[in-house]
Amino acid sequence: MLLVSTGIGLFHGLSKGGQKTSEDFFTGGRRMAAVPVGLSLSASFMSAVQVLGVPAEAYRYGSKFLWMCLGQLLNTLLTAHLFLPVFYRLGLTSTYEYLERRFSRRVRLCGTVQYIAATVLYTGIVIYAPALILNQVTGLDIWASVLSTGVICTFYTTIGGMKAVIWTDVFQVFVMLSGFIAVIIRGLLLAGGPARVLAIAANGSRVNFGDFNPDPRSRYTFWSFVLGGTLLWLSMYGVNQAQVQRYVACRSEREARIALLVNQVGLFCIVSSAVACGLVMFALYKDCDPLLAGFISAPDQYMPYLVLDIFQTSPGVPGLFLACAYSGTLSTASTSINAMAAVTVEDLVKPRMPALSPRRLTLVSKGLSLIYGTACITVAALASLLGGGVLQGSFTVMGVISGPLLGAFVLGMFVPACSTAGVFGGLAAGLALSLWVAVGGSLYPPSAATSGVLPTSSTRCPLRTNGTARTLLGTPPPHRTAPAPARPAVVGDFYSISYLYYGALGTLCTVLGGALLSYLAGEAWGGEFGGGAPPNY
Repeated sequence: MLLVSTGIGLFHGLSKGGQKTSEDFFTGGRRMAAVPVGLSLSASFMSAVQVLGVPAEAYRYGSKFLWMCLGQLLNTLLTAHLFLPVFYRLGLTSTYEYLERRFSRRVRLCGTVQYIAATVLYTGIVIYAPALILNQVTGLDIWASVLSTGVICTFYTTIGGMKAVIWTDVFQVFVMLSGFIAVIIRGLLLAGGPARVLAIAANGSRVNFGDFNPDPRSRYTFWSFVLGGTLLWLSMYGVNQAQVQRYVACRSEREARIALLVNQVGLFCIVSSAVACGLVMFALYKDCDPLLAGFISAPDQYMPYLVLDIFQTSPGVPGLFLACAYSGTLSTASTSINAMAAVTVEDLVKPRMPALSPRRLTLVSKGLSLIYGTACITVAALASLLGGGVLQGSFTVMGVISGPLLGAFVLGMFVPACSTAGVFGGLAAGLALSLWVAVGGSLYPPSAATSGVLPTSSTRCPLRTNGTARTLLGTPPPHRTAPAPARPAVVGDFYSISYLYYGALGTLCTVLGGALLSYLAGEAWGGEFGGGAPPNY
């Protein structure tokens, strides 16, 4: 898989003279077709964190995770009709250029710096997290994984630019789906077929689409996916540089809308396949939860454990799953590296060096890709010093940053009276609130009962002695966990809200705070767009 990704990068970097301008490097010359762009969009945030995490979440919380697809659909519709027309018709390479035109250069730089910092941290964790998990379960060397993933990804992104990123994403989507399908088919055969899997899942309360509990502390409900999930995905698709950079690479606005629809189909296939893996896993382990039995130490190890268990007599198939996990990482990392290079060139380099020739800008762009790739590998190495919690850290980083930035764009596009001072104040308030809740949730995590973890059993687990196993009719030694810290009396429940609401809190606080501050300050409309109001696109 790494060789194919490298080959795609070399092909697009060297064929037809390579990239002659920075626009070729960052947007493929704005001549990309809808289908590959759409598949690339769907792959961009499906990192190994999701490849390993979604099946585990479906195993622990049930099939209601499929409501995520509804949140993604609402995000697709909102992005296609509200945000895509603005960015596409302006012909922007950096989404944060909009913030300068609407407000000021300081707001643009604020958005750029926040995005780069969050993306470097997130991408580094994404590179390291699967290496940590797969090392614990399979013995795969962590540093070989981190270096090979980071170096190969940086190489093909630096050489091939946006075209290489998009076409490697297409390849990696099919690798991800192939890994899921292999697990589903083998699991169904071992469990007794689809009907039996569904019956076992229903008996274990895993078929639970009717969870309309309005309690925001419940990790996954219809409302957390539709309200919190929609805004979370909107912050990643509507205004995130990595995604906007893709759909503006399409040859027309109509093609860009089609790409978003193709993206929705791809997301549905990936999420539904991952949920199916979780249900198959529950059918196989209904009487012996590997976590309760102590065979694994974290929920994110469920999927690798399952693969090694059901394919232990099938050499080579576990390697397909490893490729599945690492394809997600490569897709996310390449997307992030290219996007960070793009915003740096557009927001920091061009304004200060306007006389640079197109060829020199292309060289600068490739150099920045190399620098950011190295930075992500460095963060991945530093993540090894953090011990546990890297997966939760990846959600925290993106949730804290993405929500407030979405709020800034909403203020710019849909609140004409919002001033520069207002958006600065709103951003500060939104960032402070989302950071406070996320840190509090990490320090004082909710109990399993509060978050809605479904019951599992370990009454028929094998006792493993000297490489052999026999079934025990009883309960193995309990899985030991550290005692939870004492929760603050006043804000304890506030810290327990689902992580899907972190971004929504940041967005709403930014919008309300920015509008209120603008009103209280009594400032007139300002900015390039005729008094601050967006133009009639």
